[in-house]
Amino acid sequence: MNLRNFFAELRRRNVYKVAVAYAVVGWVIAQIATQIFPFLEIPNWIVRLVIILIAIGFPIALVIAWAFEATPEGIKRTEVADAMPGSAATGRKKHAWIYVVVIAATISVTLFFLGRYTAGNKSVASASNELPAKSIAVLPFDNLSRDPDNAFFAEGVQDEILTRLAKVADLKVIARTSTQKFKSAPENLPDIAKQLGALNILEGSVQKANDQVRVTVQLINAMTNSHLWAEIYDRKLTDIFAVESDIAKAIADQLQAKLSGSEKQMMAAQPTTDTEAYELYHKGKSLWEKRSGDNIPKAIAYYEQAIARDPNYALAYAGLAKAYILLPFYAGADRLDAGSKAKDAALKALRLDSNLAEAHAALGKILFFREIDLPGAMREYKRAIELQPNDATAHHWLGNDTLAALGRFEEAIAQGKRAVELDPLSPVINTDFGTIFYYAHRYEESAMQLRKTLEIDPTFFYAHFNLGIALQAAGDLSGAIAEYEKAKRLGDNIYVSMLCAQAKAHAGDKDAALRMLSDLDKV
Repeated sequence: MNLRNFFAELRRRNVYKVAVAYAVVGWVIAQIATQIFPFLEIPNWIVRLVIILIAIGFPIALVIAWAFEATPEGIKRTEVADAMPGSAATGRKKHAWIYVVVIAATISVTLFFLGRYTAGNKSVASASNELPAKSIAVLPFDNLSRDPDNAFFAEGVQDEILTRLAKVADLKVIARTSTQKFKSAPENLPDIAKQLGALNILEGSVQKANDQVRVTVQLINAMTNSHLWAEIYDRKLTDIFAVESDIAKAIADQLQAKLSGSEKQMMAAQPTTDTEAYELYHKGKSLWEKRSGDNIPKAIAYYEQAIARDPNYALAYAGLAKAYILLPFYAGADRLDAGSKAKDAALKALRLDSNLAEAHAALGKILFFREIDLPGAMREYKRAIELQPNDATAHHWLGNDTLAALGRFEEAIAQGKRAVELDPLSPVINTDFGTIFYYAHRYEESAMQLRKTLEIDPTFFYAHFNLGIALQAAGDLSGAIAEYEKAKRLGDNIYVSMLCAQAKAHAGDKDAALRMLSDLDKV
C-alpha cells in the first residue's frame, strides 16, 4: 500500500473523524478535571490520572477505529463490515462525529467561562489540596484575664491541647515553637497555613478569675475561612484538664482522625492535680523553648518549684531533665554534673509514668551525649516517637544525633525532614537539618538549608556558624569567612574564632589569621 492509498484508507475507515472527536472530547474532559476538580477539593493526583488516561487512550482509539466499525449487527472488523450488504446503513451515521464536535465545543465554551468565574476559588482549592486534610496548628490563646501574669496559664492551656493532639498518629500537629510566632487571631490565615504546613487552625482565648475559668475555641479551615467547630467552656479551675481533653477529642473528631485505645487514654490523662504546679511547669517550658543562657537556669527553677508543689508530676521531671541537658551548651555549666542531674530527673519521670514521651526523648539525649550509648539513645528516641508521633524534638534528635552519627544519612535526612515539617519555623531544628547534609558531605544542600534557616531568623548565630562550616567544606572560603564574621558579631565564641582564623589562613591572609589566634591567647 503506497502512502496515498494509506491516507485514503485512513479516511475510509473514519480514523480522522475518530481522532478529531477524541481530541475534542478529551480536551473537554481535561478541562473538567483541571477547572472543576480543584473547586470540589478532589485531590490533584486524580486530575493527573485523568490526563494520563486521556493521553494513553488516544492511540488506542485510533487502532480501534482502524480495525473495527459500528454496524447494525454490532461491532465488526472493518474488512468484514465492508463486505456486508447492510453496510450502507452506516452511511446515515457517518456525520455523527460532527454532532460530537459541536456539542463538545459548546461544553468547552461553558467550561471556559466557568473556569474564569471560579479562578479565585481554584487557587484556594489548589492550596488546600497541598496541605494535609488532617493537619492542625494551635495558635497562641488570648489571655482575657485582668492579671497579665495569667498569660502563662493561657499558654499552658494552648500547650496542653497541642500536646494531647500530638499523641495522635493520624494527625499532623505543628509544634508550639512555630505557632508562637503568630498572634492568636490573625487576619492572614491562608498565608499562616502555608508557612506552617497546616490546613486547619485552632484559635482560642482563656479568661481566669479566682477559681473559675472560661475557655473559648474555634476550629477554622484556614484556606476557605470556614468555621468547622466552636465551643465555650465555663468550668472550675480544677476541671481545666478535662476541658483540654474534651477540646482535643472534639478536634480529632472534626478532622476525622482515627484514635487507638491507647491514644484515647493518653489524651484523657491528667498530668497533675495541682493547678499551681501546672502553671509553674508551663512557665519553665516557655523559658526552655527560648533556649538562651539566661532562660535555661530560670526554667530549671520553675520546674523545681512545680515538683515541690507536686512530687509526682512526671512531666515536670521530664522538663527538668531537658533543661539540664541544655545547661552546658547555653549557660556554661559542668557537663558531667548537669548530665547526672538530667539523667536522675529523666529516670524519675519514667518511674512515675513509663509512657511519657518527653521523658524517653530526654533520656535518649542523655544516653547520646553523656554516655555515648548510640543503641540506647536510638531506642529511647524511637519509643518517644511511638508514644507521641508529632514530637518534633524526638524526630530532630533521632536524625541529628544517632542516625547521623551511625552514617545512616538517608534515614537521618528523613527524620530531619519530618522534624522540620512538624516545627517549620524552629531555627534550631532547621539548622540541625542543614548539618545532617554536611555530615553526609552534601555541602551545597547543607548551605541551601542553612540559608533557608536564616530567612526564618537572620540573627541566629548557630545558623551563620554552621553555614560558614558548610561553605568552607565546599571550598567557598570568602563566603565562609563572611558567615564566621557574622556569627562573631552575633555571639562570638572560641570555636568561631578558630575556624575563621583557619579559613583566613587557607585564603592566604595569614597575618589576619595570626592576629585572631593571638587575640584568643589573651582571652
